[in-house]
Amino acid sequence: MRDNLKTGLLGLCFTVMLVGYGHAAEVAPADVKFTDDNSIEASLTDTEGDADSGKETFVARKLGNCLACHANKDAENELFHGSVGPALDGVADRYSTAQLRGIVVNAKKMFTADTVMPGFYSLEVGKNPRKESIGKTILTAEQIEDLVAYLGTLK
Repeated sequence: MRDNLKTGLLGLCFTVMLVGYGHAAEVAPADVKFTDDNSIEASLTDTEGDADSGKETFVARKLGNCLACHANKDAENELFHGSVGPALDGVADRYSTAQLRGIVVNAKKMFTADTVMPGFYSLEVGKNPRKESIGKTILTAEQIEDLVAYLGTLK
């Protein structure tokens, strides 16, 4: 009985270690390292972004909601493409992965403080934020990497 208990506990500990190992380590928003040109070379997670998940984030009204401001032929089946920001067709030809990551993390650093594009992984929330938004990011580090992977397909 005692040996079975030890074996069971050891197995449980090993399983917990494996599960913990499988999760992506995230860089905290305050620890993101921008280069001199305000791009971000290093991934925010220890896993590669998934372009399919990134497209879901791109079109989801409750996540990225990128279509509210940007047109994108790759998502032409979706409704309500905006025109506030530039069309994102060919964006991967205009910007490097590091630049795309910088734009999505905090467009105000990449462009100007006056841009209406939010920082999706920034705690700089701008003027008059909702109280429940203070101290939170719009997207997770994993969602940022997925979105950057998706934008990288738009050539």
